[in-house]
Amino acid sequence: MTKTNPGNYFEDFRLGQVLRHATPRTITGGDVALYTAFTGSRFALTSSDETARAAGLPRSPVDPLLVFHMVFGKTVPDISLNAVANLGYADGKFLTPVYPGDTVTSVSEVIGLKENSNRKTGVVYVRTTGSNQHGAPVLSYVRWVMVRKNDEAANVPEETTPALPSAVAASDLHLPPALMFKDYDFVRGGSAHAFEDYEVGEKIDHVDGMAIEEAEHAMATRLYQNTAKVHFNAFERAKDPSGRRLVYGGVVISTARALSFNGLENAGLMLGINGGRHVNPYFAGGTIFAWSEVLDKADLGEAGALRLRLVATRDRPCHDFPDRDAEGKYPAEVILDFDYWAAVPKR
Repeated sequence: MTKTNPGNYFEDFRLGQVLRHATPRTITGGDVALYTAFTGSRFALTSSDETARAAGLPRSPVDPLLVFHMVFGKTVPDISLNAVANLGYADGKFLTPVYPGDTVTSVSEVIGLKENSNRKTGVVYVRTTGSNQHGAPVLSYVRWVMVRKNDEAANVPEETTPALPSAVAASDLHLPPALMFKDYDFVRGGSAHAFEDYEVGEKIDHVDGMAIEEAEHAMATRLYQNTAKVHFNAFERAKDPSGRRLVYGGVVISTARALSFNGLENAGLMLGINGGRHVNPYFAGGTIFAWSEVLDKADLGEAGALRLRLVATRDRPCHDFPDRDAEGKYPAEVILDFDYWAAVPKR
């Protein structure tokens, strides 16, 4: 009997299956420093203990996207070790702040299965919940991933595509209970722009660009303990038409989010993930640019929330806001379309 784990193939999944993922992860200040090194993220609330304490928090929380990647990474050996590509996200809620020293674990439930017509692959839908050492949920989200079949003739006994909300309702967003922005320092935050200054429909070109090198994306993905073959196994990837390792989509999301600081400086606390698509593959070396659109606004009392659409491109500046055409087709340079909520101080 083999002792190694080949990972699950599409035919190994069943609706309702619960997967309790291995390797709890204590997130440290070192992880936070490495995340900053890989992304260049500059949001004050997740960079400065003093800024966080002035906002009522005990210290600077871990960037929600770093929490997402750590929770996500736990799931890969069970869900996407044999993935072709991660396809999308929905219904994501950040429920409890995570601080350095907290330990996160992950559990997933299979909520959808759909075999592709070529019978070589299928799409697996899972809801993953990350919890801290006290058992409190810190994050919940749905993702769907295309997974290879090991036996093309194998049948999946039950298939369904789950109905998912188009967005997280503002009433379901969770502000940290102690959060208060009445003494927020906009100068230290990097911009005078408050919740009141953004308008629905407004588009923001984030101007800056950042290339991701091969070593950087591999190290970042290892930091999250994401073991997906498509990101690391150059021998296997040589058989793919691209001949190259695929950059983990989360690296693209975090890079684009870091670029969005220029124009959204005070939107540092992500509250929810409404949806997201990796529109085209991204390979290391290309320069990422990004633009955002304000889709909605909500007053949460202690803070405002902006619903933001973040679009990232490869080797194409975004001064003309590259987007889908009338038929819904994206330009080849667009690599990410990501929809999320973020808290913003009110004036």
